[in-house]
Amino acid sequence: MDEKIRAYIARGCERADGSVYEKSVTKVGCGTLFMADCGSEDVLVAVDVAGFSGTGETVDGRSVVIAPLSHENAVVLRKLVPFTAPSSVLKEKRTIGLGDRLGIATDGHIRALEQYDAAPVFAQQSIRELTLTGRSFHDVLDCVSYAVFRNGFRRPFGADGDHLKTEAEVQMAIDCGYTMITLDCSEHIHGEVSAMSSQEVEERFGANPELESRYLNKVFRVEEQEIRFDADELRRTALIYGEALDFAARIYHRFVEGKPLDFELSIDETATPTTPAQHFFVASELQAKGVRPATVAPRFCGEFQKGIDYIGDVEQYAAEFAVHAAIARTFGYKISIHSGSDKFSVFPVSGRLSRGNFHVKTAGTNWLEAMQVVAERQPQLYREIHQYALEHFAEATKYYHVTTDLSRVPALENLSDAELPGLFRLPDARQLIHITYGLILTAAAPDGSSLFRDRLYDFWRANRETYAEHLEKHIGRHLELLYSEIAEG
Repeated sequence: MDEKIRAYIARGCERADGSVYEKSVTKVGCGTLFMADCGSEDVLVAVDVAGFSGTGETVDGRSVVIAPLSHENAVVLRKLVPFTAPSSVLKEKRTIGLGDRLGIATDGHIRALEQYDAAPVFAQQSIRELTLTGRSFHDVLDCVSYAVFRNGFRRPFGADGDHLKTEAEVQMAIDCGYTMITLDCSEHIHGEVSAMSSQEVEERFGANPELESRYLNKVFRVEEQEIRFDADELRRTALIYGEALDFAARIYHRFVEGKPLDFELSIDETATPTTPAQHFFVASELQAKGVRPATVAPRFCGEFQKGIDYIGDVEQYAAEFAVHAAIARTFGYKISIHSGSDKFSVFPVSGRLSRGNFHVKTAGTNWLEAMQVVAERQPQLYREIHQYALEHFAEATKYYHVTTDLSRVPALENLSDAELPGLFRLPDARQLIHITYGLILTAAAPDGSSLFRDRLYDFWRANRETYAEHLEKHIGRHLELLYSEIAEG
């Protein structure tokens, strides 16, 4: 046992020194539980607290277990210390998804939230991200629970099984203790209908008198807006979204209804924007099917590409977002903005027009901040990774839609070490590193050993304070702009 930990226990778990995370010290029954830094790793220390697996001994007559940060111990922690377990949070007025691909970002996320009332969803990963990083839902949630405990963060937080596409994926997230299901309906949305002729649409639609009686020749008021459907638009909309709505209803009633789970419907993973009329149709049909989403994520106009600012006409975005937000209010859910990382130019208007009632998802930006710290502090390692990313960029584009132009990324040989961090101010260079994260983290040397992963995690642990400061500032900028035009009261 570390002598500093032994001395702390001998003092009755008072006057913590540098090795004990003071904010983690928690009374559990007649015992004390805290987290400590043992140099190469953090550990849980259970003093007269039963249930944890680890190395046990007696200190001044007290039973002490030094417990590793394993999944088994995370399960015990969530039972004994309720604030380390996720809960349903989307009922709160403002929420922000802060996915952590690396398992080390929650410290910085917590700092960024100190001045804001937004409820966080700390554990937020998609199956795609888990596959690309070699992680699991259990691993993601465990890392969050330990970080929440280490920082003594006692506000509620959520855990999102993001962009789930099948019943098996939904069940897996729920079995792992996740409190939010984001259902990705992209495989059930028939965007090809948009390009069909009116005659083709009519033939494919057939006859549906009930649907037509609900929408044709009617005016729907959504606050100050009016929404109408002509026959062609109604048929197209029904053909595009009908299957997706049936899928959403099936998932909701089987897995979500009556349970303490948040349900988000994602219809944003499409090639064309969701029109206000289409959004209204989706909302109205969900209501008719008895589906009560906490949030809906439309596909907004413009481009919400990974890791860079919004691409498009901000005035057009504002005009259409106002209607989308009004539809959400009318039907009793929050508007959700996906791929929200770094969309600084539309954050103020999004906060204002949603009346401060929003869910925004970020994820990859914490990876970019982590890599920027590498560029600042260990330039040679960054150069290796940057070159690897260039060589494997085409492979990464199979997973993400980007319009990156690699010719606009400065050549490494023309940059001094001091200039490397400046790459993270260039959209094309950001996207180069952003979408290759999985290939970088899973790259293997010829002998099968990790090419970058082990060196990166050793580096990040040694520089975790710097990384937390980066995230505090960067996510703080997201929140500052989202809140900047919200009217008081």
